Amino acid sequence: MQDVKHAQRIFLLLWTVVTAIKLLIAARLPLFVDEAFYWQEGRHFAAAYSDLPGLTAWMTRLGTEIGGQHALALRAPFLLLAALLPWLITHIASRWFGEAAGWRAGSLAVLMPLAGSLGILALPDVPMAFATVLCLDAGARLLREIDAASAFELALGLTIGALSHYRFIGVIGVGMIALALLPQGRRVLRDPRVWVALAVGVAAWTPLVAWNLENADAGLRFQLVDRHPWAFQSTGWWFLVVQAGLVTPLLFFALIQVFVRSFRTGEGMPAQWRYFGLLGGVSTLGFFLLGFFADVERVSFHWPLPGYLPLLIAVPALLREWPRGLRIATWILSGAGLAVVLGYYLVLSTPQWRERFAAEKFYPANFAGWEELTAAVREEQARLPPGTTLLADNFKSGAELGFALDNPRIPVLDHPLNQKHGRAPQLRLWKLESDGSRNAPALLVVGTGDVQYKSLLEYYHQLCKKVGPLPPPRVVNVDHGHQRFLLFALPAERSKGACTLPAFAWIDTPESKATTGRKFQVAGWAFKDGVGLKGVEILLDGKPVAKARYGLPSPGTAAYWKISTDPNHPAVGFSADLDLTSAKHGRHWLGLRLQGRDGSVEDWPEQPLDLKE
Repeated sequence: MQDVKHAQRIFLLLWTVVTAIKLLIAARLPLFVDEAFYWQEGRHFAAAYSDLPGLTAWMTRLGTEIGGQHALALRAPFLLLAALLPWLITHIASRWFGEAAGWRAGSLAVLMPLAGSLGILALPDVPMAFATVLCLDAGARLLREIDAASAFELALGLTIGALSHYRFIGVIGVGMIALALLPQGRRVLRDPRVWVALAVGVAAWTPLVAWNLENADAGLRFQLVDRHPWAFQSTGWWFLVVQAGLVTPLLFFALIQVFVRSFRTGEGMPAQWRYFGLLGGVSTLGFFLLGFFADVERVSFHWPLPGYLPLLIAVPALLREWPRGLRIATWILSGAGLAVVLGYYLVLSTPQWRERFAAEKFYPANFAGWEELTAAVREEQARLPPGTTLLADNFKSGAELGFALDNPRIPVLDHPLNQKHGRAPQLRLWKLESDGSRNAPALLVVGTGDVQYKSLLEYYHQLCKKVGPLPPPRVVNVDHGHQRFLLFALPAERSKGACTLPAFAWIDTPESKATTGRKFQVAGWAFKDGVGLKGVEILLDGKPVAKARYGLPSPGTAAYWKISTDPNHPAVGFSADLDLTSAKHGRHWLGLRLQGRDGSVEDWPEQPLDLKE
């Protein structure tokens, strides 16, 4: 009894502290771009959408209807489901492995980084994980006794899962395999009450099936065909390394052990252990194999979570056999892993800390700059003529600005990102995909980081064909320009003449993150299609420190950017000698101010520079 009370107290403490931290982070963290789009879907209420079934959008709508237009309100239903998840894990584990083991399983569900951080973001993984736990609980109960209550729970879980994500099909398939491999499971599958529950679960897919039938299978094709290369990729082996890190190594090893033991037979191995092990292990193994052939460009590290949850239930029973030191290390590593994940979210929610990630490959652009962009848009709208419309270049900016301005009807241009993320069909259904034509002034918002730099010039030329020559932009640089937006005030009538585009530049020397003395040379190239540049200034920490010699020969620039129309080619190079004797040693940010012949002034993204003492 003392052991039970101790385990219970630890669970209650962990659950309370972690839930409070998640609430704090969720209230401060800017919306992830997918969350903003789910909000937009919720404001266009429907049974299903191009990228997902309806439940995620409905939950965002519920949250904002109750709590108002705030990130925490939008995330509140997801935080609630995520907070209930450890209690469900505790309840299930207590039934099959004892009360103390149940509380410990709940604690592990709180501490395991993938599960413990669930709910901070309003993503479909939250209801899908909740549905998975309901189904595995119902399945375990049915193995012992088939009754109406268990069949109802199974139907409920299958329904929630079907309304959550296409990936839940895999959970259903693995569940059927796990039951078919067990003698008790085969008995379950012969009972008509179970088939009634399965029929209810199948019926829950009707809205998604109907949407795909009405839209040429656009959603299904994106999820199963378009986003995946379906060719062998050796990087699939990284799955083990990444997952061991995200689950934490010792806990990951324990999960593997639960799966391996599920193949044992005999009186000492309860059917439920085998069921949890097979259900979780087959699912995880399936995702491991899928990683060699499926999409690796988008975030997919969270996909195996539904497989880990069944395995987690049996882990406390397994840990009883481990040496005490190893058990303690497992708990410490799990807690440390969760602290790292929550700490990362806390950094993202604090602009001053997030800025430190600028110029790094893992800079969180999807969380950054939306408040600054919204403020700039509001300022521009205030000074532009009445009736000026807002036009975004892709779904990200459209959805984020839509949430910030409480306007779910911001039109969006056709953009590669809309196709890549499966949002283009939905935008067309909403009649929000614009061809660039207009009969009133428009404020065009362009995210420069949403197209690879090598393809950006071509994208600008395509943009010019759609909306006409681009006027001098207002530049919104966030985190030293590593999140960058251009705002163009377009006239009601398309301007005549050749395309004028935003400026392009590159600093060849010094390289980004270089360490230099106090005196050094800055050299590179810069151009502006249509009108050209008249000058380049060198900036240090946002302040001018030198005027560069502009117009130096740079034939390689025109050779690379073959479609460039800058009249200055090939004389688009620049150079400046800097003397920073009075500057403090340490980290600084080196930038450019590009002055166009059309009167435009554009600050280029900055790169880090370390000055020697």
